[in-house]
Amino acid sequence: MNLRLTLLLTAGLLASCTTVATKRAEFKPTAAPQANGKKPKAMTGMSTGKPPLPPKVEVSAPATPQDQELAAKAQRLEAEGKYLDAIKDYVTLSVNAKTRPDQEAFRLRAVTLMENKLTTEQLEDVADDSDYGFLRGHAFFRLGEQGLENKDANKAKKYFSAVEEYLPGSDLALRAQDILAQMDAIRSVDQKTIGVVLPLSGKNAPVAQRALRGIEMGLGLHLAGSGFKLAVMDSEGNADTARRGVERLVKEDNAIAIIGSLLSKTAPAVAAKAEELEVPSIGLSQRSGLTEVGPHVFRNSITSAMQVRHLVRVAMEEKGMKKFAILYPNDPYGIEFTNIFWDEVLARGGQITAVQIYSTKETDFRLPIQRLIGTYYGEARKEEYDVRLKEAQHSDKKRSTRNANVENVLPPITDFDGIFIPDSAKALGQIAAMLAYNDVRNVTLMGTNLWNTAGVAKRAGNFAENLLFVDSFVPQVDMGTRSRFISEYKSLFNEDPSLIEIQAYDSALILRQLIASGATSRSDLTTKLTELKRFPGALGNLNMSSDREIERPLVALTLTKGNITPFRK
Repeated sequence: MNLRLTLLLTAGLLASCTTVATKRAEFKPTAAPQANGKKPKAMTGMSTGKPPLPPKVEVSAPATPQDQELAAKAQRLEAEGKYLDAIKDYVTLSVNAKTRPDQEAFRLRAVTLMENKLTTEQLEDVADDSDYGFLRGHAFFRLGEQGLENKDANKAKKYFSAVEEYLPGSDLALRAQDILAQMDAIRSVDQKTIGVVLPLSGKNAPVAQRALRGIEMGLGLHLAGSGFKLAVMDSEGNADTARRGVERLVKEDNAIAIIGSLLSKTAPAVAAKAEELEVPSIGLSQRSGLTEVGPHVFRNSITSAMQVRHLVRVAMEEKGMKKFAILYPNDPYGIEFTNIFWDEVLARGGQITAVQIYSTKETDFRLPIQRLIGTYYGEARKEEYDVRLKEAQHSDKKRSTRNANVENVLPPITDFDGIFIPDSAKALGQIAAMLAYNDVRNVTLMGTNLWNTAGVAKRAGNFAENLLFVDSFVPQVDMGTRSRFISEYKSLFNEDPSLIEIQAYDSALILRQLIASGATSRSDLTTKLTELKRFPGALGNLNMSSDREIERPLVALTLTKGNITPFRK
């Protein structure tokens, strides 16, 4: 009786590849409920359904009774979990098979079990035993991969080097040689070369050029005898291009560290590739969760969490505010800031009494504001509306020309001390005008560093004396002589720097000083970055947090006689 073996093979095995690729769900904004609902939360993509089954490969019956018996035995051993013995039998069957497809089927079954079922100790047994034949090369490759996973470069190099001996000229041997070449390139470091990845072409080029100016000054390239070099890659605002740029900077330019990127869509790619190559990188993007990529990823930017923590602390501890409303745009920026603000207020014992979302295309703001202050929901205040309307109709005072509709008869409910608006200064102007129209008074409008811009006083209108926002840079104060960098920048470029130049300058200056103090390798530099404390930056001391975020000195801002000034209690 002929015995037929049915083997399940996956497409990945055809390449004998054991690397598993993972995808992180992209952030997707979601609308928020009203104040009596729950906080807005980001929704993540989720895979549903089952993957298709791998194809079945029919194997011809072994040619001899002995082979038939061996095949049955191999299947039984596999079912019993005795994978080493089963693998050895599959190797023998692959040698005895009469047809090329059958040879490949048995070989692939042996590889499948080896890659998915064996422990490290068992892999070493396979690699050391000549009875496993061709499979020894596969075992060495898998052990090499484990060496990389465990960051044991010596072990990885030892095992990858052995693959060619057992599988000469094979695709697996070529892959092992390529990995060895990459390992050699990664170990080669020029301690005076700093890599930069910025969007130097496209719509973000002007900002990138300003960042590049700051980096050049931080490395002292405008001075004679700096000794440092810049290797610059244009990301073009594309994640794949940014990723390739990091690889080139490390393998070809031997950069000791990377600065970049500015954009939220390229920053994760730069961080991930830098982490993979174990080169320290300092991101300039506010992209949420960036430093979570790995221990070689640092960031020098004012993050949403930093801003909100300082803003809420000043509002509650120095201004005595306790109750807050939130009016925010339906975009990732607005949702992220809203969630953090909500958590911070509650953590400090405050209350969120009203929440309203609006479209990013909103220009009128009448309905969002009426919902926020309770004049939109007339049916819930009908008795109050009837009384106030009757009083107005019998009043001897001059009647307003407005219609006696709900929003004009009912007063706003402002059971909050401030309204948090995580949006631009332009949106602030439209919102402030509509709040004033709806008789909202005596509340503080709170925002982010997006409000630290010329013309914000004009946009704030009636609320010009009731603004509170945060930044680490106050032009009217910091443009003074207390910052040598600002003075030098202005003398070089005949204009004032912005925060992006300052952050880029500080990032480069940190690397320059740490390398000058003895960091000669990427691992040394990573350690020194992690331990950074009280580093004298352009605007004050900088400290590295436990999350590898460079903590900058922040200041609460307000308006005084139309000028942006630090808030004073």
